[in-house]
Amino acid sequence: MSLKAFTADLHVHTCLSPCGEFEMTPIGIVAAAVNKQLDVIAVCDHNSAGNVPGVRAAAAGTGLAVIAGMEVATVEEAHVLAYFDETAAALALQEIVYTHLLPGENDEDLFGMQIVANERDEVEKIEQRLLIGATTLDVDALVAHIHRLGGLAVASHIDRESNSLIGQLGMIADDLPLDAVEVSPRGDVEAMQSYPGVSRLPVLRASDAHQLDGLGRAVTRFCVAAPTVAEIGMALRSEAGRHLLGGGVAS
Repeated sequence: MSLKAFTADLHVHTCLSPCGEFEMTPIGIVAAAVNKQLDVIAVCDHNSAGNVPGVRAAAAGTGLAVIAGMEVATVEEAHVLAYFDETAAALALQEIVYTHLLPGENDEDLFGMQIVANERDEVEKIEQRLLIGATTLDVDALVAHIHRLGGLAVASHIDRESNSLIGQLGMIADDLPLDAVEVSPRGDVEAMQSYPGVSRLPVLRASDAHQLDGLGRAVTRFCVAAPTVAEIGMALRSEAGRHLLGGGVAS
């Protein structure tokens, strides 16, 4: 099987994330990603995969690959990205996360609405769970759940002081089986290498987009046979010729 280069933004929020703009609808995201010539995006809303089906359906026939993802907040208040090939696996993780969400309902005036939309941008549901909050899952348990469901686990924006493993714990344990770490668009990759546990892991860049003009602001390029999580995992492990081509930031 021949290999080719794919450009991916593997951290995109939708209007389901309470901090996501209303414009982050399935149709809007797909149109923006295609316009910016992205090959792959990952839908990674806070503690939910509810808009994965809508974005995937909206992307049908466009050539854009949509990875089923989620950004989960652990009990340590650190964020971890989960990536899956199958929507069902992401929704299975969602059920685990919902079971472990801290109690409470979303405050729309404080955090914004949490909209589940279909591929026609029709509102299917207003999610009332407190998605902006943390869960009672510790990072070890969360990574284990992600791997058991066949996914990849990536530490989110490790260069940030808030909501990152480095910011919360000051390190990444050597025995934590992460698949990679993510650095924010303006984060210093070389500086992060000095923190315990980081240098052993591949580094991804992604936009963490909450509005359309942020999509594609940072990307990672992969040399793989197909734009799938299985192939990306092989690239992260440098298997069978698959490999990272590096990350980039829009000027």
